[in-house]
Amino acid sequence: MNDLLNKFDPWLEDTGPAALVVREHLISVEGPDGVIFPPTFAASQDGTFEGGYNVDDLPDGSNVCLIDSVGSQANRIEPSFAKAEYAALVPQIVVKAGEKSVNLLEAGHRAGDAIVRCSALQEDLQKAFKAVLNGDAGPLAKIAPTSLVFGAWDSRDTQAKLPRLIASAIRAFNVRKLTRSAQYVPAAEYMNLQLLDEPPDKKTKDAYAERGFVHVPASGTPGGVIVTGGIRRDASLHLAALHLLTAGEDESKTLALRRYILGLALTAFTHLPSGYLRQGCNLVLDPDKPHEFVEVYGDGRRAPAKTTHDEALKYARAAANHFGVGENRTVEFDKERAKRDVAGETGNGERKARKSRSKPAE
Repeated sequence: MNDLLNKFDPWLEDTGPAALVVREHLISVEGPDGVIFPPTFAASQDGTFEGGYNVDDLPDGSNVCLIDSVGSQANRIEPSFAKAEYAALVPQIVVKAGEKSVNLLEAGHRAGDAIVRCSALQEDLQKAFKAVLNGDAGPLAKIAPTSLVFGAWDSRDTQAKLPRLIASAIRAFNVRKLTRSAQYVPAAEYMNLQLLDEPPDKKTKDAYAERGFVHVPASGTPGGVIVTGGIRRDASLHLAALHLLTAGEDESKTLALRRYILGLALTAFTHLPSGYLRQGCNLVLDPDKPHEFVEVYGDGRRAPAKTTHDEALKYARAAANHFGVGENRTVEFDKERAKRDVAGETGNGERKARKSRSKPAE
């Protein structure tokens, strides 16, 4: 057991690598020339982005298209810890909100999310975030350890901010944007057959269209992209950020904490996420291009890393057992807490600073 626990200690030392880096080349299941659909985004409030695909044009005439963001990748990977193979590695915290049950692993803002903040865990999480601010991440690791892996910000209360240890994104290079057009044809000519009256105004006509009673053309909408420069997933596990985690001034507890969080991070980092990102975007590894997994040191040196997912999982189980996984809990969403939260009160009844706008889920 000691040999297993010590296995990755060199990565926890200040002289160890600053990060582990993975670079994977991907292709569409339809082949390298297949059409794929990136995510679409709303227009920016200042009008600088008209909405649609996020494509950055570079000065040399090339471009880069975002296929899956850092936040989106994290939200795809983190729920894996609720699956049977990994569930014992972390406390399973479930919030019952009416007829819906939400695992904390699925909450967009993790330990800082409204759904868990407005539950019986509010005070425990507030104490844990305050402990983080005082240099002790142990209490938070007992409740929401994946918030230490994928990052969290208690922006509505203590302002404790945890950096991401894992950052992963998928981008396509040199894309050609396509458009598509479609025509919705209703099952019957409702007005001609006098089944419905002619719409007297635009509001009624729009209502007919929304409910499927009239012809609706859709022209020139985003139709995917053809990638000419390849698709790549770049992921980093920032060990330098892990070195900043402490459990107060107790060195043995700090080592146990870092081993535990490293085990979780390595398990997530070496787990191949699903390539099905959305309708029209199903990606697989490109068998003709090499997979890169390296240690990167502060002086720029790069050395091959050879850790497999099975090795990472064995280490994670040993480290979790040594650290002591927090208890599973199921709590109710509390409407009264939510009302006080909206009113700007903290868990102890104090007023807190109001935010001008909500941050997007990550």
